Amino acid sequence: MEMGRTPYSEAFKAKMVEKLTGPHAMSATALARQSGIAQATLSRWLLDAGRLGVKMDDRDDKSTRQWTSEEKLQVLIETASLSDDELGSYLRQRGLHKAQFDEWRATAVASLGSAAARRSVGPDAKRVRELERELRRKEKALAETAALLVLKKKVQEIWGDEDDDTDGKSGR
Repeated sequence: MEMGRTPYSEAFKAKMVEKLTGPHAMSATALARQSGIAQATLSRWLLDAGRLGVKMDDRDDKSTRQWTSEEKLQVLIETASLSDDELGSYLRQRGLHKAQFDEWRATAVASLGSAAARRSVGPDAKRVRELERELRRKEKALAETAALLVLKKKVQEIWGDEDDDTDGKSGR
């Protein structure tokens, strides 16, 4: 036996693991404060129980890496309106960690954002921008031409359509 370590029975370890995973599961930090056992020790017991295949409660035997995309999305939808306390309880019941949940949420948000970005940067979008730019240029040219025609008409109204008296060769 190592110095500083208190031997705990397997039954006691199982009871602590059950408190960490049962229907009213508590965090390893909270259980450490309550029991006086180091949080790292409790976490190691939980990890060991998972490795040994001990069924920790009545939740699915799936590891979070085996969740389908649909199941992950369902979790995100179900938790959208929960408070932090309710979210923590929900995640414990499902056997999820907050970090995993946050990763799922970030992935979903990034997927939605990248799909919109792909649509706006695609080859069609580039062609549309080119055509819109060309249309704006032609509209400006048309407006300038229309203004010149209006000015020419006004000049003709004011000065008339008469030929001037100057000689074409000398300018006099």
